Amino acid sequence: MLPSRQEGAAVVLPEPGRSIGVLATTLATLGAGRTFDAVAQAAAAEGYTVKLIPLGKPGPGAVPELCRDVGEHGVDGLVVLVGEHHWDGVVVPGDVPVVVVDARPGAGYPAVDTDQEQGAALATEHLLKLGHETVWHIAGPSDSRAAERRERAWRRTLTRFDRPVPLPVVGDWTAESGHTLGRVLAHDPAVTAVFAANDQMALGLLRALHEAGRSVPGEVSVVGFDDMPEAASFWPPLTTIRQSFPELGRRVVRTLLAQIRSGIRPAAPGNVPVTLVVRGSTGPPPW
Repeated sequence: MLPSRQEGAAVVLPEPGRSIGVLATTLATLGAGRTFDAVAQAAAAEGYTVKLIPLGKPGPGAVPELCRDVGEHGVDGLVVLVGEHHWDGVVVPGDVPVVVVDARPGAGYPAVDTDQEQGAALATEHLLKLGHETVWHIAGPSDSRAAERRERAWRRTLTRFDRPVPLPVVGDWTAESGHTLGRVLAHDPAVTAVFAANDQMALGLLRALHEAGRSVPGEVSVVGFDDMPEAASFWPPLTTIRQSFPELGRRVVRTLLAQIRSGIRPAAPGNVPVTLVVRGSTGPPPW
């Protein structure tokens, strides 16, 4: 049975023929999935539907070929949600309205993203200001632009504070990789603070620390990135960087619709700011 419509509620249905395509390599990661959902919500608010166009792992020329066939997909413009280096160097046909997410801007098309550098700097500064000598880092995969930018900002922040820069360990965004890498970090008594590049790897790290008998935050402080809905229910509740996916979706859609309506590619609207959410997983060092 369909749910009854609430008294006074208005439902806006998209007009026929108004749709946006989203090219995506994967929606399996939390960031990609929430970004797609945010774009769909923002598009619906503007009277547009969203069509997912799976891209897989694109090779050179794959995206342009899809863009040339945009008419066959029945969409007015494209959001490219790749999150990887595969987008670098690809040239998009000039008559196709396009916005890319989580990619290096190039070829004159606009890119919209969360302020990854700001988030990593906030996480690292938070731990240093608590008194930790340095901050270890569980990085995301090497083919991720977001992971690259977070790691770079972590390095720069440690250098700015004139602190040692430990060798980062590289995960794959999953809690399993965080647990595997966390078992190594947990047995190093010098490790007192860790910035994990996402909340899921932070969850695996917390498990590894608990298994090794190292208290959080008594002996080791942990910060994540994303503020996934479950982050406040970790034990201890996770200090993390909150991304505003709804605002990201709105900026992506507004930027794309400006192209569709004017025929001119606008300048990128700037990165979406993030916020540090302090919970129970961080505290002063044990000395």
